[in-house]
Amino acid sequence: MVHHHRYHQLRKPTEYIIKDEESQNHVVMDCSSSVYCKRTQPKLLSFLFLIIFLSCCYVFAPFFLGPSFSLSLLYSYGPENDSNQDVVDVKASACSSVSSGTICCDRSGYRSDICVMKGDIRTHASSSSIFLYNSISHNNSVSRTIEEDQVLQHEKIKPYTRKWETSVMDTIDELNLVAKKVNSGNVQGCDVQHDVPAVFFSNGGYTGNVYHEFNDGIIPLYITSQRFNKKVVFVILEYHSWWITKYGDILSHLSEFPPINFSEDNRTHCFSKAIVGLKIHDELAVDSSLMEGNKSIVDFRNLLDKAYSPRIKGLIKDEEREAQEKLRQQRQISLSPSSEPESKTSQGSQQIAQTKPKLVIVSRSGSRAITNENLLVKMAEEIGFKVKVLKPKKTTELAKIYRVLNESDVMIGVHGAAMTHFMFMKPRSVFIQVVPLGTNWAADTYYGEPARKLGLKYIGYEIHPKESSLYRKYDKNDPILKDPDSITKKGWEYTKKIYLDSQNVKLDLRRFRKRLHRAYEYTILRSKLNLQHQQQ
Repeated sequence: MVHHHRYHQLRKPTEYIIKDEESQNHVVMDCSSSVYCKRTQPKLLSFLFLIIFLSCCYVFAPFFLGPSFSLSLLYSYGPENDSNQDVVDVKASACSSVSSGTICCDRSGYRSDICVMKGDIRTHASSSSIFLYNSISHNNSVSRTIEEDQVLQHEKIKPYTRKWETSVMDTIDELNLVAKKVNSGNVQGCDVQHDVPAVFFSNGGYTGNVYHEFNDGIIPLYITSQRFNKKVVFVILEYHSWWITKYGDILSHLSEFPPINFSEDNRTHCFSKAIVGLKIHDELAVDSSLMEGNKSIVDFRNLLDKAYSPRIKGLIKDEEREAQEKLRQQRQISLSPSSEPESKTSQGSQQIAQTKPKLVIVSRSGSRAITNENLLVKMAEEIGFKVKVLKPKKTTELAKIYRVLNESDVMIGVHGAAMTHFMFMKPRSVFIQVVPLGTNWAADTYYGEPARKLGLKYIGYEIHPKESSLYRKYDKNDPILKDPDSITKKGWEYTKKIYLDSQNVKLDLRRFRKRLHRAYEYTILRSKLNLQHQQQ
């Protein structure tokens, strides 16, 4: 978890406006060849002179005016029916349309920069560059005056979604996006020609933390690429094989093609379209108002369901085979007469257990652990839950975690990265987050609000000072216990050291029992309503 400022949604830019007219004197004009012209205020000149002047600009400006421009936004506007224009994402990007041979960079976002390229795009891993070539035709005598290998635009971008956080962005590899005019005979050939777009992004930063893997990576990748219907290639900076293995099920539902390791693959990959950087909306969220087809976080969750379904079916078949083999072995052994009643009793107990609501406790070890977890399990069973304690590790297969939570009715866990797994629960399930001292804002921002958007019944259990291990370490009037906000305002390092790394929880079971009862009654009522609906 990383503390940061809230993201403010950008207003949709007005089409074809590059900057406020009062603050920018240059505008992009269509000279029919991707060139930028200056607009000058007419003086007391004759009408004839003005016409001649503009005509000259139209004809000769492409060859004598430099293409460098102070803006990141590089457009060449053609006629309204220009067949070279490609709509990128009208709802979610300031780069709503990009002409062939140009680069458009939207740097207005608080969380990430996005650049879009269209034309003859070629990778050059050794220089951390992506080139966009505009070929020179020597059939025209005037074009011979243009300098070969002339750089039209050079953009730099770090394709990671924590733009505001300087400390982590300093560790992210930077890409050079270079648009050039070149002699067509001097362009390096393509080793691999792709007929689908590319999405470039970095797997550096906080990759390794499950919250950041979803929030900064997987969900932004879904937001950016889902519109391509799997007809897209992912090109990854700071490529990790373990990440590909871990999220392979999801990646295969976003792209039909194997991802490319940008740094290690020195072949020249050629594309006609590329998006560099990922779009991000909010914490573990998909803003439907910014998505084609009004896709939402529920649609992302449905994609997870499709992604993990084949693997889960495989796990079930493996378990069935193991059960059949175990039964076969038992039949080979002569059973005593007393064994039969025990077997029936066991079967009856299993049937009863299957009708009970399922509760999963996501257990922590180390800091922010529930020290009386065993008593919590016992209390939950007394209330009527079938309880499972889940202790996910970094190496635990996500499909197995998904299966457990997808089948559960209630999930309980202490605030931390593992709470990201609430996304594996079905909408209308119950998520109870235990909120330690000093984590109220983060708990609701990172997990509470996203859970509500997914359609979960969210219950935030904010512990009292006596439920915190810090109560035995500090005086009861210490601001650490009495006014945690005054401590967290001092900065992230204080929050991490005191409240995240040095605090455990001993639940007041009498107080917590009320939340569990509420969750149980809600789950039973929901089951009854579902049953009535099925019978209708």
